[in-house]
Amino acid sequence: ADWNQVVKIDLEKLPEEFRLQRLVFKAAQRAFELLQEQFKGQREYLLFQLVRLVEEFLASNKIAIPSLFHQDPLRKRILYSLHIDLITQHLMKYVVEQNTLKLEPVFDGERPIGSTRDMRTWYTTRIAEPTQRSQISHIVVDSGWEKYAANVVEAHPKVAAWVKNDHLGFHILYLWNGSKRKYIPDFLVRYASGKTLVLEIKGVDSPQDQAKRAALAQWVEAVNAHGGFGNWAADVVVGDAAGLQDVVAKHSH
Repeated sequence: ADWNQVVKIDLEKLPEEFRLQRLVFKAAQRAFELLQEQFKGQREYLLFQLVRLVEEFLASNKIAIPSLFHQDPLRKRILYSLHIDLITQHLMKYVVEQNTLKLEPVFDGERPIGSTRDMRTWYTTRIAEPTQRSQISHIVVDSGWEKYAANVVEAHPKVAAWVKNDHLGFHILYLWNGSKRKYIPDFLVRYASGKTLVLEIKGVDSPQDQAKRAALAQWVEAVNAHGGFGNWAADVVVGDAAGLQDVVAKHSH
């Protein structure tokens, strides 16, 4: 886009919409909506803290701003408004990391614990391969990588059971572009030692994939801190299927 086309006469039409305090509250409100359920203190205090955090962040030099916008306060506020979801998403990462002393799992009120035994029968016209070490009788193969991964975990001597995470309802919530989304990892692998590995296979990595894994890491930490579901771990294989055997072997000890 040609930022020079944002001329003064256009900017003066919308001064109220882009007041700095309005933008600060908008970002703080979005963060508040995502945090309020897990915050155990007074919600008014949480909102106050978030407003202060957003104000400090926007006033800092931590945001890269094109010179055209940097010189004009109104242009700068327009830029903030266009990227308000990214600002919220960025701040949310550090609110969790710096202010949480202990992660605790939050259980689903209707289905607090899931199991492969609860999966209902479903039908497909896609290729399905029989399994030996999975409680689910078949794996629906969506790619060559998935078939290879199934063969690796089936053959590993220290794998007690495994399942492709398909129709199980197992997902991790994560934040992306200011909204909550569901991350569905590829496989769950349980070793003879009792450890459970959440395994992901990626051809190409991306910032969104990294956000998913950050949320998964927090989920694993919370489950392990609870102590009632054994030892959990998470790992990913990116780009090279040959690394899959190494990852599966690494967690078997």
